[in-house]
Amino acid sequence: MKWRCTWCGKPHAEDDPPCDECGHNTFEEAVVRQGEEGPARTKTVDTGTTYVWRCQNCGRNHVKNNPPCARCGEHDLEKIEQTYDDVGRELDVPGWLEVAKPYLPAFAIIGVVALLFVTGIIPASILPGIGHPSPPDAPGEGSTAAGLDLEETELLVHERLEAERTDSETQYDDDLAAFAEYQNRALVSQEYDGAEPDPAGLDEFGVDCSVNPAGTSLSLTESTIDEYDDEATLADDVAAALLASDLGDDVRSGYPSEGLDVHATDDAVHVTYVTC
Repeated sequence: MKWRCTWCGKPHAEDDPPCDECGHNTFEEAVVRQGEEGPARTKTVDTGTTYVWRCQNCGRNHVKNNPPCARCGEHDLEKIEQTYDDVGRELDVPGWLEVAKPYLPAFAIIGVVALLFVTGIIPASILPGIGHPSPPDAPGEGSTAAGLDLEETELLVHERLEAERTDSETQYDDDLAAFAEYQNRALVSQEYDGAEPDPAGLDEFGVDCSVNPAGTSLSLTESTIDEYDDEATLADDVAAALLASDLGDDVRSGYPSEGLDVHATDDAVHVTYVTC
């Protein structure tokens, strides 16, 4: 004679609930008449009240007193009598909001942090391996000064240098421009504040040069930024100064890529140019 659990169907050699598979407290006897083929005839053996352990936080029932709760992690499980209502509730599939509820605070924190990165309040460069190193603080302005857009000026300088080249074309590289900005601000901070910024290499800006890099830094001191009427006039003077510098021949010959930074202080316009 064999016994089996009425809940999960696991066979047992003896009528000795609870079931060691699911913890249910009701077994049934499987009887097979001699010479009779087909499925076994069964009868139910009632061994008493069945108990479950209910989580006091989310209400999930467990067949064993084995905290924490499988749904919410709560450790407080209460032993109660199981009814058919309990079985029906256990078969209900919880909604996504119920499942996600314990994790909502973490989701909110992740969302706020992501928003800070997207809006630029926190620069991506603070994360290892992401973004360019942040340029050092330096006196003056690096984006706009005296109503002039210095970033637009940088692109106009590139156009003027391209006009001087006849045998090759040089692409303007944002990574090289970021490196030039770092070097330019480092030089300005050294000159005006006596600072000693950390050095940075091209590899930290994702630059992989196919030829040996070249670069120069210069300052336009004959005119202050306030004396320029527009970006085009400023770009003319910066391009002329680069072509007249010791790097002029390299600037004219044209490397595969180039980048530059223009930074204005009260008494000068500072330029760093890099090509590779």
